[in-house]
Amino acid sequence: MELDLSPRLPKKVYGGDGGSYFAWCPEELPMLREGNIGAAKLALEKYGLALPRYSDSSKVAYILQGSGTAGIVLPEKEEKVIEIKKGDSIALPFGVVTWWFNNADTELVILFLGETHKGHKAGQFTDFYLTGSNGIFTGFSTEFVGRAWDLDETTVKKLVGSQTGNGIVKVDASLKMPSPRKGDREGFVLNCLEAPLDVDIKDGGRVVVLNTKNLPLVGEVGFGADLVRIDGHSMCSPGFSCDSALQVTYIVGGSGRVQVVGADGKRVLETHVKAGALFIVPRFFVVSKIADSDGLSWFSIVTTPDPIFTHLAGKTSVWKALSPEVLQAAFKVAPEVEKTFRSKRTSDAIFFPPPH
Repeated sequence: MELDLSPRLPKKVYGGDGGSYFAWCPEELPMLREGNIGAAKLALEKYGLALPRYSDSSKVAYILQGSGTAGIVLPEKEEKVIEIKKGDSIALPFGVVTWWFNNADTELVILFLGETHKGHKAGQFTDFYLTGSNGIFTGFSTEFVGRAWDLDETTVKKLVGSQTGNGIVKVDASLKMPSPRKGDREGFVLNCLEAPLDVDIKDGGRVVVLNTKNLPLVGEVGFGADLVRIDGHSMCSPGFSCDSALQVTYIVGGSGRVQVVGADGKRVLETHVKAGALFIVPRFFVVSKIADSDGLSWFSIVTTPDPIFTHLAGKTSVWKALSPEVLQAAFKVAPEVEKTFRSKRTSDAIFFPPPH
């Protein structure tokens, strides 16, 4: 059976006055289940609070829009209260407890991408809430909770039963939430819009790679990520992950065309993408993108902490490494055609500006 690689939009799972939670469904995007990948979005309105929770999957969070505050508690560690803003990437290993709060007028939107191979459902995150109508302590008897917390029955019932919201609530404007603490961002957050560029091609594109060097927690998460921005009508060189990693791509902004080629030279995807869409490139498949006039940007995870890519155009491509005689024989062309081919794309660029 052929895999459907078509880009998809997420569906609303739950929400209310405080905001909404959206997720991509394995039934509509089969590569999620095939690759054990989860993808979701959290959108918080002003004074919206995503209640404390932990997940069955490690993730990377990327702030798509707005600003706010995040609380992060690693196992057996103190809470980190972090200011978050557009462009921030945060690695969230197994066992981390998080909460998210928006105190600004602009909607706060957070993308979550991660692996589900240890999760309860392939291709889908399962969150466990500490409070709320579906909080884990609503399932324990009053006796068990009272003994665990050393509290009387009346107090237990107030603590467990007062919050009737589910997952996301809207807090009263008069409630003073924790303020971000200076220094808590260090080691937890990398802003991809402010970080040093790993690739910068004039009139072509820019890349910031999230890896164990600039964010050590990536090693605990188990996969890397990057933010790629290409200019209008520019092209991202055809390439593939040569360490058997999947590429999970979310379109952050702009629009453009995508082609993916698989085994036997078969084009398995040709589509137009725009902001909000997500698609997955299978292992070793070759992908290339061309931006529309408004440019194209995407945030991706690659299912290895320090990914390695092979590009099939440009100075560093495999074509330039192969012997001229091999290329002549492989393409079945005359020497002058091989020379013309080799003389093109002599820079290290992986992004190509539009032809003049």
